[in-house]
Amino acid sequence: MSSHETPGTAGSDPERESAPGGVPERREVTVRRAPKFVPFLILGGLVGVAVAAIIAYALPGDASYDRGSVFGFFMVLCAAGGVILGAAAALVLDRLSVRRAEHAVVESAPDADDDENGA
Repeated sequence: MSSHETPGTAGSDPERESAPGGVPERREVTVRRAPKFVPFLILGGLVGVAVAAIIAYALPGDASYDRGSVFGFFMVLCAAGGVILGAAAALVLDRLSVRRAEHAVVESAPDADDDENGA
């Protein structure tokens, strides 16, 4: 690879490259807004922990069980359920973003380095 090539252009077809001052290359791309899954998983887990706290401390319980141990038990169950629901919500939003994807045509622009060297 020569010093002026970038890793993405090594081995590209020279006929497709635009000549200096020539017609820029045009490509069709798909643009969509996809959700990030990790924030959905974290938020689902936190909502599950909050639900576990409400179950353990707000509702009347049996006196033979410590509220801390009840909270720990329900925290595991509700946090896991919240993570699963968060993942399901992210998957649904991801599928909706595929349906709403837009197609655009982009064209290459000359680099600033090319303008300085050519002038």
